[in-house]
Amino acid sequence: MKLASVRVVTSDFERLIEFYQRLSGIEAARLADGFAEMRFEGATLAISSEHLIKLFNQGAATAAANRSAILEFEVQDVDAVFERMNACGATVVMPTTLMPWGNRSLLLRDPDGNLVNVFSRPAGQFKDSASR
Repeated sequence: MKLASVRVVTSDFERLIEFYQRLSGIEAARLADGFAEMRFEGATLAISSEHLIKLFNQGAATAAANRSAILEFEVQDVDAVFERMNACGATVVMPTTLMPWGNRSLLLRDPDGNLVNVFSRPAGQFKDSASR
């Protein structure tokens, strides 16, 4: 089995795509009206407009209702991401902080309130040299 993607359902499709494009520097692939994917190394973030859920799976998902999952992105320079996202007015839950296990971590909320962890591993443990 392979985890193919994580999908976030939103009532403000364009705003959520803009947030994740700014966060990652990756352009969203718009596959249909109200559906896009952002393809990262090893994982895909899918973004779906809530109207598609209502059309095909009424009641299966509700936009902006998540309070348990955290989207996590590994980067080389957490401080650069903090500066970029703070400058654009992103909601910072926790500024860049050194965690007890050695990661530098930044917690943000996306426009729908989903928690986003941007982190870097201690020197020598970084696994993805292509990340931003």
